[in-house]
Amino acid sequence: MRTTAQILMMSMSLHAAMAEVLRYPEARRDALVEELHGEKVADPYRWMEDIDGAETRKWVEAQAELAGGYLRAIPQREKFLERLRQLQDYDKLGIPRLTAGRLFYSRKQGLQNQAVVYWREDGKEGAAETVLLDPNTLSKDGTVALGGYDLTDDGKMMAYTLSEAGSDWVTIHVRDVASGKDTGEVIRWVKFSGPSWSHDGKGFYYSRYEQPEKGSELKAENYNQKVYYHVLGEPQEKDRLVYARPDFPKWGLNAAETEDGRYLMIFVREGTKPEDCFFYRDLSQGPDAPVVELLPGFEAEWNYLGNEGTRFYFLTTHQAPNRRVVVIDVAKPGREHWQEIVPGGASVIESASMVGGRIFVQRLVEAHDEVTVCDLTGKELEKLPLPNFGSAGGFGGKLGDRETFYAVTGFDTPGAIYRYDTQTGKTVLHDQTKVKFGTKDMVVEQLWFASKDGTKVPMFVTRMRNVEKNGELPVMLYGYGGFNISLSPAFNASRIAWLEAGGVYVQVNLRGGGEFGQAWHEAGMKEKKQNVFDDFVGAAEHLIREGWTKPSRLAISGGSNGGLLVAACLLQRPDLFGCALPAVGVMDMLRFHKFTIGWAWQSEYGSPDKAEDFRVLRGYSPLHNVKSGVKYPATMVLTGDHDDRVYPAHSFKFAAELQQAQGDGAPVLLRVDLRAGHGAGKPTAKQLEETADTFAFAWKALGMP
Repeated sequence: MRTTAQILMMSMSLHAAMAEVLRYPEARRDALVEELHGEKVADPYRWMEDIDGAETRKWVEAQAELAGGYLRAIPQREKFLERLRQLQDYDKLGIPRLTAGRLFYSRKQGLQNQAVVYWREDGKEGAAETVLLDPNTLSKDGTVALGGYDLTDDGKMMAYTLSEAGSDWVTIHVRDVASGKDTGEVIRWVKFSGPSWSHDGKGFYYSRYEQPEKGSELKAENYNQKVYYHVLGEPQEKDRLVYARPDFPKWGLNAAETEDGRYLMIFVREGTKPEDCFFYRDLSQGPDAPVVELLPGFEAEWNYLGNEGTRFYFLTTHQAPNRRVVVIDVAKPGREHWQEIVPGGASVIESASMVGGRIFVQRLVEAHDEVTVCDLTGKELEKLPLPNFGSAGGFGGKLGDRETFYAVTGFDTPGAIYRYDTQTGKTVLHDQTKVKFGTKDMVVEQLWFASKDGTKVPMFVTRMRNVEKNGELPVMLYGYGGFNISLSPAFNASRIAWLEAGGVYVQVNLRGGGEFGQAWHEAGMKEKKQNVFDDFVGAAEHLIREGWTKPSRLAISGGSNGGLLVAACLLQRPDLFGCALPAVGVMDMLRFHKFTIGWAWQSEYGSPDKAEDFRVLRGYSPLHNVKSGVKYPATMVLTGDHDDRVYPAHSFKFAAELQQAQGDGAPVLLRVDLRAGHGAGKPTAKQLEETADTFAFAWKALGMP
């Protein structure tokens, strides 16, 4: 493929030609028709599923030239990019972890592409800061990213994962903390897993798949994940197989030892269903002791918090759709012996952690956070102060730790990191995010509206104080609505560029998410997926009805499952929006299960191989519901050429179908980010370019000056 620089140079020559009419790259339409469950289904662009094929590459390059030329011809684009660089030029802080008297933390300075990991001695005045790992030195374009890391209990060794070009595939490396040098070990074919050191520090557990056939790394389906143990200093070929279940190829398996090193915990999931299993092995009986299936059957969520000897603490949905904390003694595992520590309630418990003899319970109350500190009996000790409409994160550590760290943020709150003493309950400010711009003129409010079936749904509206409702405001409406994922308030400096220009940012908490517990999630799954689209449409109609905006000034955006959301809604209600920005979306709902980890989403969407599910999926699948001659809003489809989560062919096929069907002069662009994946680890430079393109495209589409 051509380089980015070549594409940009070619794009500049197209500015004048595209001032009036867009001529879309020609895409061959095959006469491929399949009969599925008695219905004939056309798939004219299936050839695009060969994303590395010569014909596909040529078409994608032409799309890049078209999109690049169009976007760079928008005067506002450079203004947005300049302001975005200014706004993002501040230090982003990671939550520290304290290990063996050393403080480990990350910081992304200014416009660095990737965050750098540092360490220093804790509690020493003027202790020197040492760079432990700088991913920015690993690639010229910043596309090699640190995924995560784990430290030995003595803080001397670090095992970490690296991802290249946004891929879900990671490699595991080992680094000596004191010297800052790698041991040279490389563990490959790891996905959806990271390293977890054994208690003795002699090696670590990880999960991997079999090596895919050459050329199919970004496309092949992922089954039969297995847990291995790597001994420090040995080649990967000698790693010991710890646990595998070939009888259940869809099971995802991860393992870690308890803090005391006595038990090996095995975490079992199947796809993305919100239920899992918990098994363990008593290592005091040897590394090959029998595996005890303590919590089998996928009947609930089981989130392990910690253990005191044989007493295991879990956050679970068992008999508690909004979750509760229970204790199970593996010496007396019968359900009659289970103890409830923190009961469920009206608000969903989003997460919990056990540190220093305390349980930190994080609840979502009307889609924003509340954090309660309890002792190990469940007795409430205090509530931590949070900003209005705020979110919190962190609270990591071990049961014997005296301190933990947590961060707070909000739509108008850049954030701060606090240090909490678990024995005294004293909280002190550890570090503050220092931005070069003011946020006091930002206004955040929560609105509620009734969806199509009468369900009350909330959304957060963020604007500048001098921006008032006038029925004409440019609004960016964002949503997700799936997989039990909650959208809580969080700061994003880039949004300020949109707000300063007079725009409004709206985040809506759709059904399908986890904001209001299990029932809220289930109300947006499978055959009830239309509820999610109705909620999003309802949010748009409410904003129009209440005098914020009008259809021609309303843009919708979302990524991944949110990309599906945006695409489905622009097709169902093309009259309601002036701009649509579906990113890395699941667009072919009849073939999503045939690529990489897509099969796992059947627990959320249903199976195209089942007739009853097929009818539902066919009814909203974006690729299969484009109608020729309809005046669709201006649309920019975004994807990455290395996206091995949602295969890029989803976006390729949908963009081609929409371009040939568009019945209006409104543009339909396909923006393909080179050496980029689903989004994780994307370097700052690429993020800013993408955001500038997104804002500029929306600004022009909404008819703003």
